[in-house]
Amino acid sequence: MKKELLEVLFMSEKRKIALLLLQDGAKEMEFLLKSLDTTRQAFLPQVRILEEHHLVSHDRDTYELTTIGKLIVDEMSPLLGTVDALDADIEYWGSHILDFIPPHLLERIGEIGKCKTITPPIPETHHILRKFHESSKKSGVLYSINTFFHPNFAELFEDLLHNNVKIHFILSQDLLDNMRNNYNEVFTEFINSDKFNFYLHPVDLGFMSLGVSEHYLMLTSLRTDGFFDNNRILCGNPNAVKWGKELFEYYLKDSTPITEL
Repeated sequence: MKKELLEVLFMSEKRKIALLLLQDGAKEMEFLLKSLDTTRQAFLPQVRILEEHHLVSHDRDTYELTTIGKLIVDEMSPLLGTVDALDADIEYWGSHILDFIPPHLLERIGEIGKCKTITPPIPETHHILRKFHESSKKSGVLYSINTFFHPNFAELFEDLLHNNVKIHFILSQDLLDNMRNNYNEVFTEFINSDKFNFYLHPVDLGFMSLGVSEHYLMLTSLRTDGFFDNNRILCGNPNAVKWGKELFEYYLKDSTPITEL
């Protein structure tokens, strides 16, 4: 008696991973066994189930997805990516507002992978923030969006500029007013640098901050209950960085360059 497809896909970790391994082309049995860290004897019953449900076919010792298998795995892969990303800390994602993420990027949130949640005041928080800053110094470029005042902003930006980092910085009207009133001289100096690009976003951004270097994505969103907790996520894979740059560009297209304070 055949199983339902959902049971075939998700009730066995070996079957699920095998299908994903075959997504980019045919694989020999030895490759599958090594990737799954299993034996032929243990894996063959799972392969037979996949073949019985017309998801996989084989020629000698080489296995590949059928047309039906490709159709299903192409849909399954982004879903699993989304589940993995959110499952890394479902409490964070479930308790913070995500409306600021445009639909085309929210649908691809699985691309950021399993991110680390930074929850102050833990001892390693300063170390992680410093790690992000040091990575930015080595990146050559930093993309940043901010709606709140960081107490060490002048020191951090000066350090980046000293290391020839090009900064693209989108800020809210409230933050711009703060800078004009309290840090005019410092930011006038930054603006006059050919490596600092200021932009003003015309409406409420709906989140706290975004930072993207060539190595990391860092994001601070608002809680759904209206409270501010300063929790943030740190993601360190290339797809997360690409996703973060696209989020920055989404807000950049509606922003206006600032050439003086």
